[in-house]
Amino acid sequence: MAKTKTPPPDTQTALRDQPDVLLERLRRHLAYLGLTQTNRSLDELLAWATRERPGHTAWLEHVLAGEVDHKSQARLTRRIRNSGLVEHKTLEAFDFNFQPSLDKSLVLELARLDFVQRHDDLVVTGKSGTGKSHILKAIGLRACVQAISLRYARCVDLVADLHAGLADNTYPMRLKAWARPDLLIIDDVGLGQVRQHDDEPTAAHTLFNLIDRRHGKLSTAVTSNIDLREWGRYLGDVTVAAAILDRLAMHAIRIDINGPSYRQHVATERARRRPETRATDGRTDSAT
Repeated sequence: MAKTKTPPPDTQTALRDQPDVLLERLRRHLAYLGLTQTNRSLDELLAWATRERPGHTAWLEHVLAGEVDHKSQARLTRRIRNSGLVEHKTLEAFDFNFQPSLDKSLVLELARLDFVQRHDDLVVTGKSGTGKSHILKAIGLRACVQAISLRYARCVDLVADLHAGLADNTYPMRLKAWARPDLLIIDDVGLGQVRQHDDEPTAAHTLFNLIDRRHGKLSTAVTSNIDLREWGRYLGDVTVAAAILDRLAMHAIRIDINGPSYRQHVATERARRRPETRATDGRTDSAT
């Protein structure tokens, strides 16, 4: 009977260490290809394959699906960060029952973002605290989810940024950047003091240049805490403000929220509960 030859010691070591060598080579391949999530979770993926014993195609799909999910989430996070959205408001958190005059079906339809594809504009008016900013921030967040380019800014901050470009000769570059996104949200027209100097264009002129460049090509959504007739006084030029509104009105969807302030409602509820809390605390202290 033929004897089985024992491999030399070096060969035995090579065979025993081969899985580790292949694993290290695999990690280098993943790093080179930028598949960071797969590289990070490789041990878990190999354990899953050992436990579940999937076919080759199912195994590959499982690995790539995890990488796609990771990259998609990373890109969404980056889009939100670059958009200027600090608060991540959602329509699910909006209390439509508190604003019965608001057409919920219209807001949900806008959230589908078909108006952005049509290059329509959106103008939302109402008193402070009625939910205008919440709605547009929620729509903006959905735009980020759908990979629609977005920029968000309060009116005073946008005008200040463009005026800063006049001082350092970056105005054309800044104007081009604000004019580029598929959806531009200009929040809180009427709140805050816009910059007005005799030797510089008015806020109205600055805003007009931006709106005119986007007009009919890209969507602009605006919220206003003041009556549209007051824009001229606020922006520093009645005629130019009228030209801005004329362009917005041509393709605009109008929403006017005629209702109470949700912030005041919350403050009132807190104030109402505060005496009860103090009374309860007093009873607790006496009991102990």
